[in-house]
Amino acid sequence: MTKPRRSKFWLLITVLSIISVLVIVPLNSHWVVSRLAPQFPGVLFIVETARPAVALTIDDGPVGETTPLILDILEKHGALATFFVIADRIPGNEGILNRAVAAGHELGNHMTHEESSRGLSPLKFRQELDRAGAELAPFNETHWFRPGGGWFNDEIVESARQAGYQTALGSVYPLDTWISSPNFAAWYVRTQVRAGSIIVLHDGDARGGRTAEALEQLLPALKKKGFTITTLSKLAEMTGQ
Repeated sequence: MTKPRRSKFWLLITVLSIISVLVIVPLNSHWVVSRLAPQFPGVLFIVETARPAVALTIDDGPVGETTPLILDILEKHGALATFFVIADRIPGNEGILNRAVAAGHELGNHMTHEESSRGLSPLKFRQELDRAGAELAPFNETHWFRPGGGWFNDEIVESARQAGYQTALGSVYPLDTWISSPNFAAWYVRTQVRAGSIIVLHDGDARGGRTAEALEQLLPALKKKGFTITTLSKLAEMTGQ
């Protein structure tokens, strides 16, 4: 029997609360999320692999002032990422997305506007999802979806699945939309990543500049630990390996 949506929402709140606590008391977030993830079938939080690889995901671009900086740093350190794109930010930034795809990064669907997916009616959600997908189609095939605001329910996950998307959140999130320190973001991610982790960072406004600063610290540290930093699709291919 399908659990009521309210139960799903309260469980998600619990996940976010635990992650918030981890900011203060840095436990093993991978361990916590791996035990809670089965409560959300159809949503990818981590990849079960023993290979020393993690997926880097960056939400809310493209942004003309900051996304190129992020791409420069990724190229400098030989890292790949999945960029979850907001479709109404594409006009005028098409060259940035073409550059990202040419460099081996991948694009994901993060809806049309920066808004909570949970607040949309089922019809409106599907319309906005499809519209964003159509805007992304000229750049590359898009297989991943991340709900706006990180909020979802069973209907959202199923609607995305029917549209050909796998819903993905993450296991290492330094709350960079709330905490404005790139030093903290780099430290938190560095201390929490494990094989199969999915890292969530953000572009857009001042957040993109902070992400660039954090990555400049973080990527060399992860490589020194032996991690490959790659896309969601490449990490997912390592499942069970």
